[in-house]
Amino acid sequence: MDLDWVATFLKDYEWLIEYLKNMVKPAAALAVVLLAVALSYSQNLSLEGEMIYSVFRSFLQLSIIGFVLQFIFNQENAGWIILAYLFMVFVAGYTAGQRAKHVPRGKYVAGVSILVGTGITMFLLVVLNVFPFTPRYMIPVAGMMVGNAMTVIGVTMKQLRDDIKMQLNLVETALALGATPRQATLQQVKRALVTSLSPVLDSCKTVGLISLPGAMTGMIMGGASPLEAIQLQIVVMNMIVGAATVSSIMCTYLCWPSFFTKAYQLQTHVFSS
Repeated sequence: MDLDWVATFLKDYEWLIEYLKNMVKPAAALAVVLLAVALSYSQNLSLEGEMIYSVFRSFLQLSIIGFVLQFIFNQENAGWIILAYLFMVFVAGYTAGQRAKHVPRGKYVAGVSILVGTGITMFLLVVLNVFPFTPRYMIPVAGMMVGNAMTVIGVTMKQLRDDIKMQLNLVETALALGATPRQATLQQVKRALVTSLSPVLDSCKTVGLISLPGAMTGMIMGGASPLEAIQLQIVVMNMIVGAATVSSIMCTYLCWPSFFTKAYQLQTHVFSS
């Protein structure tokens, strides 16, 4: 009777047992974290607590998202794609808005910009039949695009606001001479876009020469051939560049109502802090 109960338990929780078995290697990798903690302690950096908290939080978050994705992939329902995508956009918009906290409605601007940039890119990928519209493909693809767009948007908003603040006199003079907000801030917008997009473009130019990106590495370690892996990575880099560019440009247009009045005057309180 006891053996029957054990057999039933093992069958019902086979997924959990398999998960715990596969966690042996990640647990062994904690050795490098302990090394970092020891070095932090020896150098009096006082980062030991934050390191341990960060690693624990990443473990918890990844474990939860792993089970959630496993559930979603088994459903094969397009509605889960939209729900997961909107959740990622919401979190990314909030995070990017926090980074540019001096920009009014920064979270709204970031969220809408990310939604538009990544949404257009995902639509083109599906229409061109690059990826099938299934959770297994679209959720990881959306995650990569949203994550990169989030970083670019945060830098764009912060850089644009800071540049205008440093050159208030030039911008006000241009406005006084009849320039529109776009004309008065054209150089600042260009500088913000170049600054935010440069890391993405540099990564694209050096991919494969300096580092093997995550998608490519994952496929190779999963048993795929290097040629198959580079085909996917080329698509990934293209979509990241496209989504980041559209999102950042959209962001600059959405920032103007916060920086200027309807009468084409600077909102001085935005740049006073």
